[in-house]
Amino acid sequence: MKNNTFMAKSSEDLSSKRHFHWTTKITNEEEQQSPTLKSSNTAGDKKEETQKGPKPEQAASTSSQRRKLQAIAVSRLRSVLTAFRKNQSHSLLSLGPQVVGTLFGHRHGHVHMAFQKDAASEPAFLIELATPISGLVREMVSGLARIALECDKEEGEEEKAVGRQRLLEEPRWRTYCNGKKCGFAARRECGPREWKVLKAVEPISMGAGVLPGNGDGDGEIMYMRAKFERVVGSKDSEAFYMMNPDSNGAPELSIYLLRV
Repeated sequence: MKNNTFMAKSSEDLSSKRHFHWTTKITNEEEQQSPTLKSSNTAGDKKEETQKGPKPEQAASTSSQRRKLQAIAVSRLRSVLTAFRKNQSHSLLSLGPQVVGTLFGHRHGHVHMAFQKDAASEPAFLIELATPISGLVREMVSGLARIALECDKEEGEEEKAVGRQRLLEEPRWRTYCNGKKCGFAARRECGPREWKVLKAVEPISMGAGVLPGNGDGDGEIMYMRAKFERVVGSKDSEAFYMMNPDSNGAPELSIYLLRV
């Protein structure tokens, strides 16, 4: 009986000890797991803060900087395109050492003078002189005609010659014919009427004649067309000499452009 009681107590003690160790093990495991859970929660909090993104002030600043950079890029692109188009137009209309020159006008009207790169190109230089074309014809009958066109330099242009416009782009000129003052001349755009005349004389390399009028009462159109030699002295001076292959006493014409 005692043996049975001892064995029962021993089994109870063993059971209680096992229960104690199991409980202790579970408690230790919970204690070990709790920091892990805490650290995972901290990581989750950080992740949530990261997902929230930057503050509104930072977002607004970034957006403003982005817009500024885009505006600068667009501005630079526009300036590059403008410069490219300008250079392209200058290259298309630029004159070489030999050009085609045409003087024309209604019989009782003013002289128009045009210089073209070739017979079919748009005029690089087109001006209207106050001189009547009949008066120019009389001057050329003498065998030699010299037309001088002068324009003024703007104040400060001598110091900043880099930004100066091309001589052929000057808008107003003073006109002299064989030393006599003949009023003023103005640069013109090639409109439909002027282009019609230049197209009519396009097949003519050299010569003079009369074209029928436009029916607007201004009368016939007189013209003289020839090739000219172009000589560039500087940014402020150019000369055009009519090329006369025959050299048989035909009228000669020289045109000078000066910026003084």
